[in-house]
Amino acid sequence: MPGTDDYGQDIPWLDNSDTPDLRAGTKGLADALTPRSVMRFSTAAERNATITSPVAGMVAFLATDKLFTGYDGAAWVVLAAGTSSWATISLASGFSHNGNANGTLQYRVVSLFGEPTVMLRGGIGVTYSGSPSSIPNGGVITASALPTSARPTDLRTVTGACSTTNSDVLSVKIDAQPGGHIEIVGTTTSTANPKIQPPWISFNGCYYSL
Repeated sequence: MPGTDDYGQDIPWLDNSDTPDLRAGTKGLADALTPRSVMRFSTAAERNATITSPVAGMVAFLATDKLFTGYDGAAWVVLAAGTSSWATISLASGFSHNGNANGTLQYRVVSLFGEPTVMLRGGIGVTYSGSPSSIPNGGVITASALPTSARPTDLRTVTGACSTTNSDVLSVKIDAQPGGHIEIVGTTTSTANPKIQPPWISFNGCYYSL
């Protein structure tokens, strides 16, 4: 009769008394070892369609999102993120990179405490216009939406430091929208009191959950 490995992992092997069967022996090993290896899929949808009855401890890599995921007995969770290079965010008219010498505004997707998270860095300069002047593009700084992999499922609000020049506050509200755009919220017109028209805004240290 077939036995199993000495580590309690239920990996089968044929005993000398078993009828020789190359297909049964190799298939038994393949079927037992594959779900205990790091399985590879293109997307979470492909993983879920293939593994319809996951078991706690299974690990699967998602090539499209570059994520290592694991099944904890209740759900698939992110274990780690692969290499994610910084990508420059295309800015709408009226905004410029390297505000206050903070560098180019960029993002990347990382794993933070097992959850996919967008990390931001850099700063932007803002050119207010009109009479009275106001922030351009209604505060939406992105010229085009970020890729789907960097869009939150719900609105995420974080805080960014800003200049005190022409501003009565030290920070502004930054909204990462489900549609992929990033918006500066809370600025005023040039005639408002208090006046909030900082010439630069920093995104260094800003994260938002997906």
